[in-house]
Amino acid sequence: MSEKKGLTYAEAGVSIDAGNALVKTIGPLARSTARPGANAELGGFGGFFDLKAAGYNDPLLVAANDGVGTKLKLAIEAGRHDGVGIDLVAMCVNDLIVQGAEPLFFLDYYATGKLDNDVAAEVVASIADGCRQAGCALIGGETAEMPGMYSEGDYDLAGFCVGAVDRAKALVGAEAEAGDVLIGLASSGVHSNGFSLVRRIIERNGWKLSDPLPYDAGRTLGEALLEPTRIYVKSVLPLVRAGHIKALAHITGGGLLENLPRILPDGVRADVDLSDLELPPLFAMLREGGDVDNAEMVRTFNCGFGMVALVAPEKADAVMAALEENGESPMRIGTIEKGQRGCTVEGEGWSASHDG
Repeated sequence: MSEKKGLTYAEAGVSIDAGNALVKTIGPLARSTARPGANAELGGFGGFFDLKAAGYNDPLLVAANDGVGTKLKLAIEAGRHDGVGIDLVAMCVNDLIVQGAEPLFFLDYYATGKLDNDVAAEVVASIADGCRQAGCALIGGETAEMPGMYSEGDYDLAGFCVGAVDRAKALVGAEAEAGDVLIGLASSGVHSNGFSLVRRIIERNGWKLSDPLPYDAGRTLGEALLEPTRIYVKSVLPLVRAGHIKALAHITGGGLLENLPRILPDGVRADVDLSDLELPPLFAMLREGGDVDNAEMVRTFNCGFGMVALVAPEKADAVMAALEENGESPMRIGTIEKGQRGCTVEGEGWSASHDG
């Protein structure tokens, strides 16, 4: 009888050595995100955060998790992984700031069939970049190598972020009233939602990610679509803490049409008027390429506004000026009116409405 050779984890497709090497590589990236309350060291079974050291006395904790969605498919196809980590952080921290919360710490989950340390390190480097932009610490994460679960070269990402807000400063949206002003903050592009439709439009037209943009020959379609999601934390948080903003809406899946009602109490609705606004050229290209009607556009994409602030009319000018000073491109896009809770978006020759 011949003796059977004992199997190893590596022969099953998982390299512990590669995982250990990755941890050593990303350690300095995590340390670069250190902030009061967290030293951002990796290696423990869990990450600590000291709320007292962060300056909170009566905090509410706010948690969010999200992913990047099928935007990852385009990043993998283009071989560009230097922005998806920013997307991952942005989708979480932008959800925290709308509650008035400061993002404190972040953890990531990176899953793949076979670990490519170069790709993984590039992804984690962009996660650390996003954390620095948001002012939160990358205190841990998980790298999962799972042979047979993913196609060759594929990977998936998930992110988890915890923030805090002093109890008296929490934004709950119940203060909105008729006459309040809606201020849209410019997006950096498509951000990280609607990419299943984007990919279908690309397929329908036979576009390639390497194609030059018709409105900007110096840039490719892939570069425009993979532009990382804008992080609004540092520009908006000071205004929230100063009490100048009543509510915020992160414009993700559902677009303006479905996200604005989420911050409104019963008895009022958002009245958005885009008649005098020109749709950003990337969105116009997608609309034309997919023959997507305007109502579907404002329900699927951010259409140029990644965040909307709701402010009292007497504070609108001051908030606009402060946002500009903080690097944003704000624009008045509508008002709050009496009526059934919901949102109406008006454009050139069309109208879309959502109640609820």
